[in-house]
Amino acid sequence: MTAFYLTHPQVEIEPERPVPEWRLSGRGRQRVEAMLGKTWLRPIRRIVSSAELKAVETAALIAARLGVAIEVDPEMGENDRSATGFLQPDEFEAAAERFFGEPQKSWRGWERAVDAGDRIEAAVRRALNRSELVPTLLVGHGAVGTLLKCRIGSRQISRREDQSAGGGSLFAFGIASSELLCDWTPMETFEGVDHAG
Repeated sequence: MTAFYLTHPQVEIEPERPVPEWRLSGRGRQRVEAMLGKTWLRPIRRIVSSAELKAVETAALIAARLGVAIEVDPEMGENDRSATGFLQPDEFEAAAERFFGEPQKSWRGWERAVDAGDRIEAAVRRALNRSELVPTLLVGHGAVGTLLKCRIGSRQISRREDQSAGGGSLFAFGIASSELLCDWTPMETFEGVDHAG
């Protein structure tokens, strides 16, 4: 049985609001809608989402098409960056390099990558152990998704393992085997693990 980890796509950047309260942008919604007819989605029977609004909105669009309820787990949230709040794009990119490049250290109060990795791995294992094995979609975020992918694939934490800019990518892994079945693939072009490049 297969699990898919999907990151939310583009969001409306609202510096005055806490990042977990940001919403999908029009472009982000279009990308989710473009994915809804994909054959690989049809067997999904469980959707587990981060509690952050952009992830819940992504999950809700998919759940409405599939007729599947959403389960929400706050422990699937993005790495905690509340210590710095909103950062301009160039500052954020430099911070992300530090986050992945020095996983044992906290950058200006951010959650350490090793701790975020422990948290997302535990949340995903808990979600997948909660019921019978069914095809499951996990909806979350880029940084913790990358940390999860590194753990499943026995890869060293590195920014090179991150999804491409803009989000809205996914990877797949075996629920029982915990084997990485494919790497990050944009949501619009993903056709299932048999076709992943």
